[in-house]
Amino acid sequence: MESTRGTVAELVMQGWNDHRTGLWFEGRSLTRHEVAAGAAARAALFTDLLEPGDRPHLGVLRHNTPEYPLWLSAAALAGAAVAGINPTRGGAEWARDLLHTECRVLVTEQAFRPLLDRLDLPGVRVLVTDTDDCADLLAGYEGAEPDDRATPADRLLLYFTSGSTGAPKAAICTQGRLAAAGRSLVRHLGLGADDVHYICMPMFHGNAVIADWAPALVSGAAIALRRRFSASGFLEDVRACGATYFTYVGRAVSCVLATKERPDDRDNPPAAGLRHGGRRGGRRRLRAALRGAARGGLRLVGGRRAVQRTAGTPAGAIGRAAPGDDLAVVDPVTREECPPAVITGDGRLMNGNDAIGELVNRGPHHFEGYWRNPAADTARRREGWYWTGDLFYRDADGFLYFAGRTDDRLRVDSENLAAAMIEGILARYRGALSVAVYAVPDPVAGDQVMAVMALDDAASFDPGVFAAFLAAQPDLGTKMAPPFVRLVEVMPVTATNKIHRVGLRREGFRCADPVWWRPPGESGYRRLTDEDVAGLVAEYRARGREELLPPAVVRPAVRDRRP
Repeated sequence: MESTRGTVAELVMQGWNDHRTGLWFEGRSLTRHEVAAGAAARAALFTDLLEPGDRPHLGVLRHNTPEYPLWLSAAALAGAAVAGINPTRGGAEWARDLLHTECRVLVTEQAFRPLLDRLDLPGVRVLVTDTDDCADLLAGYEGAEPDDRATPADRLLLYFTSGSTGAPKAAICTQGRLAAAGRSLVRHLGLGADDVHYICMPMFHGNAVIADWAPALVSGAAIALRRRFSASGFLEDVRACGATYFTYVGRAVSCVLATKERPDDRDNPPAAGLRHGGRRGGRRRLRAALRGAARGGLRLVGGRRAVQRTAGTPAGAIGRAAPGDDLAVVDPVTREECPPAVITGDGRLMNGNDAIGELVNRGPHHFEGYWRNPAADTARRREGWYWTGDLFYRDADGFLYFAGRTDDRLRVDSENLAAAMIEGILARYRGALSVAVYAVPDPVAGDQVMAVMALDDAASFDPGVFAAFLAAQPDLGTKMAPPFVRLVEVMPVTATNKIHRVGLRREGFRCADPVWWRPPGESGYRRLTDEDVAGLVAEYRARGREELLPPAVVRPAVRDRRP
């Protein structure tokens, strides 16, 4: 039965006296009633831990174990908000996130206790839930019944942005918005009570909670948890728990497809197929790869809430604006709509400098703001519009194409470039497994393009072949070719499998990996040497721009092999 009142608390309460499987984890399971009862006990405990006047904010620093959805459910029942803390960020950043969101209780696991003990967390009570002490505490609340105090306007999530392009911000999501998002996905994807939602993305991130956990609550489906994402364990988990739906961000699916094929890849449950709620261009790449590799016999569908994919959507496009949404691709300076994209028959964008702009919603939107960050709020909500921070272009038929994040835009010789467009071109290079493009400062003004590439055989990289490849790409503008190309064995990613662009920018071209350089005025690439770096730094210094360079990283010695 679907919720009518509009709170997540009500969705949790619908599991009361429902003895179907509600949660699966590492071969063990809980019924939906056991989940609801466990949430009620935790909600009562959390309420008793608060002091008068405390803000009802709860931090959760855990991997994906049953305690995570139990405490999310408990927060919903208590009318509280959960701040998901990223386990990979480190102690000082944990303290910053907890204090910024004014959490009074932190739920964590024993593995993180040594680092937490070193932090100054005034007013924060640390609750280690995998200890006998916590079990004894919860035992005193067994038998607690769900409370109906929550309202749709109550904050439920303070979910931090991934930090892949900048400092994380805590976005607000209320119970009403989360319940509505769950209902929307259930309708759009045809999800039901017989589905099993596989949550392999970290639950501290909004994607796993909004796009996977919430629709499971709405439809009454079971969830299956993976402690941490594993590419090699993905299909095995799907078989073990009978998963029929999952959601992902970043490069997770690419990692699954890169694993070695096995004879039992297609031995999946006789269900409707493993559907997914992936976003942006990943869906297209996934389908193409599956057509070639037939991995797991999976049937995939997907969607983006404000953009709907329909029959006839061109290859590479996300879809059209959903009914009722007034989406536009806008030049952020002039506030004018960008002209339609000129796209060749093989999908190459020919007028990117003019056609690419920021996607804005000029009608009603679901954004509820950032916690204690008015500057970020203003950047998102200007002139009555919601500015997504995503770069897009739109063809003459209204189909939208993702082109990256506004943070990834480069300014080269007074021309704006989208990193994602350059990445898409470089990804055609033979043997390219992953590509990232970002800006490094130009010695005179603006930016230069730097590319990072993970190849299937980096040792065989031929600079002449690469230069010829670039010259043969008709949609690679003269300012888009990267003067710097860094080769890595594995692309660095965040905890949510997004490319860690912040870390790459911090290293620039003075990094430990091999870098190939095309000096100004030259057509070919050569290995960047220590002498080259010293000359570049001297040029930056002479022009007063040395402070723009990131600190140097110890590089292996490289001899200049110029003939």
